[in-house]
Amino acid sequence: MIRILVLSNPADRAQALSLRATAGTGPEVSVAVAAIIADVRARGDAAVRELTERFDGARLESMFLDEARWDALAARCPTPVREALALAHERVRRFHEPQIPVSYSMELEGGGTLRSLTIPLRRAACYVPGGRAAYPSTVIMTAAVARLAGVPEVILATPPRRDGTILPEVAAAARLAGATRILLAGGAQAVAALALGTGSVPRVDVIVGPGNAYVTEAKKQLSGEVRIDSLAGPTEVVIVADSSADPRQVAADLVAQGEHDPLALGVLVTPDASLARRTVEALERELSEHPNPIAAESLGARGAAIIARDLDEALAYADGLAPEHLELLLRDAPSALPKVPRAAAVFLGHDAPVSVGDYLAGPNHTLPTSGTARFASPLSASDFVRRQNVIEYGPGQLAADAGAIESLARAEGLHGHARAVEVRRK
Repeated sequence: MIRILVLSNPADRAQALSLRATAGTGPEVSVAVAAIIADVRARGDAAVRELTERFDGARLESMFLDEARWDALAARCPTPVREALALAHERVRRFHEPQIPVSYSMELEGGGTLRSLTIPLRRAACYVPGGRAAYPSTVIMTAAVARLAGVPEVILATPPRRDGTILPEVAAAARLAGATRILLAGGAQAVAALALGTGSVPRVDVIVGPGNAYVTEAKKQLSGEVRIDSLAGPTEVVIVADSSADPRQVAADLVAQGEHDPLALGVLVTPDASLARRTVEALERELSEHPNPIAAESLGARGAAIIARDLDEALAYADGLAPEHLELLLRDAPSALPKVPRAAAVFLGHDAPVSVGDYLAGPNHTLPTSGTARFASPLSASDFVRRQNVIEYGPGQLAADAGAIESLARAEGLHGHARAVEVRRK
């Protein structure tokens, strides 16, 4: 099922370091997405409608879900799901509220005032994937955070079903999160419509949320037109475990992440060779008793149980990957945390599988992947605001600063800059 690799073996180490590299997309995706963007740029709504019919089989009367159908779909959401979404919404808002940057000001001695203002973006788009699964949890993680940050218009974009509707759970989550409209389109055509604007689809300031390779490539190609959250690759989990770990739990956690995508990365790294072998056996039993074809495919291609010399080497390997999700199934997980600063989200201890973060804990599940956690952060409320600098000078402050400004301007050869100050003080 999954390979066992030993880091002390050079050939095995090379395989361990290349597991993620094999999950890249080919140039055909870039070419196809460029053509879709050009089509949407040229033909607007007509292109989006035709592409949606071609890819999703839905012939749309309207680009947006009307209010009556939205309410009717939301009402069909099962009560236990609605209650779980409400709890998730509360947790997510509570966790993200402190992330909103505060405005501030400072006074200068000569009569100047400097301000940094936090201003919500005017319009945000939250992409919610369809296809293999529905993700009402992603609605909460994106749209609710945008509204928390003060964005007045939040458009949810999701691929429609063949009948032009969406799943009741997604409709209910959108109501709960405060989305203002639902765009019945997905894929690169939805990203292009939102980034560029069409006759029916208004241009947005930011597009967030996970998607497939075509969605990610569209965000990449349009990043100069609109703010994006990140260029997400296939999902990934790295589990660092010692002999205190239960191989059944490790196996279940690998399957849970693997079922997202055939390209998902699932890795156990441990100094305990016995745990590695028992996890492989437990994984085979798990997939035999609870078949999961997508997880079986991804783990067969990009799964591994990696044996390290010791815990420090295991943690160093995990930190080098800078994974999207990192589980520390250790006797003393908190003490290991400082050794893995580059993981996007860390799950400490045996009772914190990735699933708790995906749905209910509160921190965002929209995370950097493909090693970008080295420099990127989880989606936050700050992604939905911008800063504005305000500089207010009176005559006293200008007089106090004029000499220094003129000296610097002339040193740079920008005599017009110096003159703009000079004419104000004579």
